[in-house]
Amino acid sequence: MAWANKEEAKRSSLRTLRQLFDPRKITLRDVLTRYIEDVSAQKISRETEQYRIAKLLRAPVCDLTLYELSPNAIAQFRNNRLLEAKPSTVCRELHIIKQSINIAKYEWGYDIEENPAEFVKYPKIRNARSRRVSEYEIQLVVDALTEIERDDIIAVFLFALQTAMRRGEILSLQWHHVDLKRRTAHLPMTKNGFARTVPLTNAALNILRNQTTKKGSVFDVTSDALKMCWRRIMLKTGINDLHFHDLRHEAISRFFELGLSMPEVALISGHRDPRMLFRYTHLVPYQLAEKLGSM
Repeated sequence: MAWANKEEAKRSSLRTLRQLFDPRKITLRDVLTRYIEDVSAQKISRETEQYRIAKLLRAPVCDLTLYELSPNAIAQFRNNRLLEAKPSTVCRELHIIKQSINIAKYEWGYDIEENPAEFVKYPKIRNARSRRVSEYEIQLVVDALTEIERDDIIAVFLFALQTAMRRGEILSLQWHHVDLKRRTAHLPMTKNGFARTVPLTNAALNILRNQTTKKGSVFDVTSDALKMCWRRIMLKTGINDLHFHDLRHEAISRFFELGLSMPEVALISGHRDPRMLFRYTHLVPYQLAEKLGSM
């Protein structure tokens, strides 16, 4: 009798769990909201991802329950979004939907047979940038920043060109992670979740040596201050279509033009898959022709 009561209690508990995680009662909005709290909040890039999810939550597809959610519904969401957003943005949103449902299924115990997002084709991304930064543009930026007495932003700007470090990596760089003797800057946590140590050029070393403070953050500049100043300088100089991230592209391209190998550049940039470097490197053809001519 005791055994029978125990088994009935188990079955009752399972029924309760199934009702609690019933896909007919849980919407995609419920899943994404929990995803923000349980998953996204633990990520380094949480602010960016949470901003993206906040916009995603306004889409009608989020009103559907997991039982109603179908590949066709998600595909329709994709098609509508492509009318107003870039393919790369839509791909990121589709990835969030797919990942959140998978976590709900495999980690949270939601009673989901299959993930409908797994069957939706991602749009092709054809917006790879090939923007190079000319010496003339670099001088324009430096002159404009000098005029408004922003030597701190000049240091960040030139350091990016010398190291191929991302904006967040530069602004979060701490002095105790810099070794001037060994000519390195250590990044304990980066965008892809792996630490890396960046070798420094002579110019990068000079930028660091000229910093007034030698404790705490290397660069006393906030992310918001840099963004606002960058927009102001772009308007002031009239430079067209130049993003701060393009400095990373430019630095990596210059490393290749100096003759560094793929593994060497990957060590500096932090790319885990060397093939990804092809998205960032855009060598000037005449420079390659000159190199071939000298062989």
